[in-house]
Amino acid sequence: MAAEEIDVAYVAQLATIRLTDEEARLFQRQLPVILAYVDKLRCLDVSGIEPTSHGHPVYNVLREDVPEPGLDPERVLANAPARLRDTFKVPRIVES
Repeated sequence: MAAEEIDVAYVAQLATIRLTDEEARLFQRQLPVILAYVDKLRCLDVSGIEPTSHGHPVYNVLREDVPEPGLDPERVLANAPARLRDTFKVPRIVES
């Protein structure tokens, strides 16, 4: 399907994106340029390139998981509107 045949306003509606008439006209003009660029990318020989999910290596940047003391239950529950022993008492939200 050619870019001229794609109705940008309709696609935006399917994607629940609100476009003004001016934006739809602008994107309708830009779409053929974008698709032509994608066609250029299809011509590239990538047979020697291993597929990746990221352009750069991704490393785990999180800290080591080390157990630490938790909060004091009495202090945490001090401002609770309602308590049930050592827990917050909340209204039932699931009917049985």
